[in-house]
Amino acid sequence: MNKKIKPFILFPFFLLSACASKQELVVVKDDLLKLKTDSETIKTQTAVSYSDVQQIRDEVARLQGSIEEARYNNSKTFGRLGMEDSLLVHKFDDLDSRLQKIESYLGVEKDMKSPPAATQPKSESVTEAVKTEISPEKKLLDEGVVLLGKKSYTAARESFGKLIQGYPKSPLLSDAQFYLAESYFLEKWYEKAILEYQVVIAKYTKSSKRPAALFKQAICFEKIGDTASAKARYSSLVSVYPASPEAKLAKKKLP
Repeated sequence: MNKKIKPFILFPFFLLSACASKQELVVVKDDLLKLKTDSETIKTQTAVSYSDVQQIRDEVARLQGSIEEARYNNSKTFGRLGMEDSLLVHKFDDLDSRLQKIESYLGVEKDMKSPPAATQPKSESVTEAVKTEISPEKKLLDEGVVLLGKKSYTAARESFGKLIQGYPKSPLLSDAQFYLAESYFLEKWYEKAILEYQVVIAKYTKSSKRPAALFKQAICFEKIGDTASAKARYSSLVSVYPASPEAKLAKKKLP
């Protein structure tokens, strides 16, 4: 081939090769730009995701703390209730034992006090007449009060219970209910006494025993460590019955 013609033949080839290289560079630059953009996007999303994950972790940690606190409080509450239940069971067992002793004692006492028929006084007819003048519910109330004085608390409650159940319209109901509560108070069963005093307070609002029921209930709250309820009862007593003897005592309990 003619040496003068050969350079002209090779020139277009080099020109095309150069053009191809420039196009490839443009493509590579576009790819790099795209990769850079994608990388920035990923970084941004990763940062947001990390922030969300951190918030979730913080929330989970807070909830776990709340759960642990609730478990601890529940454990304390159930422990206290368990202790109270065991105390009540102990009191019930002790009460049952004392009840058996009382029943045994009353059985002997009854035999000893039963006088023979020949020794009845001549004024028996007069005595019977006096007995008929005493109402059955008054007799039950008096018997219960006497038994309270003898510390026969269960037997006293039986008398008061018979009055309450058998004579629902008797004017002595509030007195019977109050002395029923008193039997638990004297026995130092303060939780039960609180409930029975509450019947007097809530049901017999015009009873003369109501101020005393408020005062005794406040004392019961103090005995079981509920000072807030005790103060509330003392305040109610002073507010509602300011002239009562119990209110004067309640004022000494208030700051």
